[in-house]
Amino acid sequence: MRTCSMYFSNLQVPKLELQSPSLGLTSLGRRSTITTISQPLLKCYRSIQYSDAPAKILDNEFLKHFVKVFGLDLETTGLFSEGRIVEIVVRDLHGGKNSCFQTLVNPEQHVPNSHIHGITTDMVTHSGVPRMVEFIPILVEYIKSGQVLGGHVILATHNARCFDVPFLVKEFSCCSFDVPPDWLFLDTLALARELRKLHGSKALPKISLQGLREFCRIPLEGPNHRAMSDVNVLSSILPNMTFDLKLGVDDFLQRTFKASACYITQTRT
Repeated sequence: MRTCSMYFSNLQVPKLELQSPSLGLTSLGRRSTITTISQPLLKCYRSIQYSDAPAKILDNEFLKHFVKVFGLDLETTGLFSEGRIVEIVVRDLHGGKNSCFQTLVNPEQHVPNSHIHGITTDMVTHSGVPRMVEFIPILVEYIKSGQVLGGHVILATHNARCFDVPFLVKEFSCCSFDVPPDWLFLDTLALARELRKLHGSKALPKISLQGLREFCRIPLEGPNHRAMSDVNVLSSILPNMTFDLKLGVDDFLQRTFKASACYITQTRT
């Protein structure tokens, strides 16, 4: 299978509401009343790399039923109890202009695990890298801009229940935001378990993202354990898993969950 390639454009702020000097955040679930984004803070957003991506979900049931699917991946400073997010990549699997973005995030702490993902403290602590409190509004607006009115939005990520979504919930909460209640999450690790039952453990011994990449014979693009590389892999394997498991829209939606399902996990950690 051909791997999906990325076509990077110049760094830019997309034509969203965030280009205005100020933005009311009450609609984003912010617990405080309102806040503004100043022109100096908009400079932070220019560090976000927007790019065009080819479609990975084409003319099929997803488009007909207004389901918008995004691939998501995070890199962090460590495990959930002490870790903070240092990189986020989101990719619209329907493709198109500015359908993918990648940004480092200032975790406001030392990065002790650079040996894993290659992201150092110096890379994330300079003035051009946004903090989560500055980045959350643009993330929400990006997802909203691709959502069909009245349709579903699904963010797919590998190990979503135990890693990515709890991290998002924690970061949103620390910044006094709520994860939008209409965001649905799909854990592709759960799909991988179903796929191994179908093909057998001998054919699919590893259900990690890289194990699935090898099973689907997808070449590796970019460094391992970086969010962009992982999202590219996920974008390529998800159509394969959907086809093999014969999943329709209803099957897909039944496997999703909301961020609120992770609140208990966050409280007990």
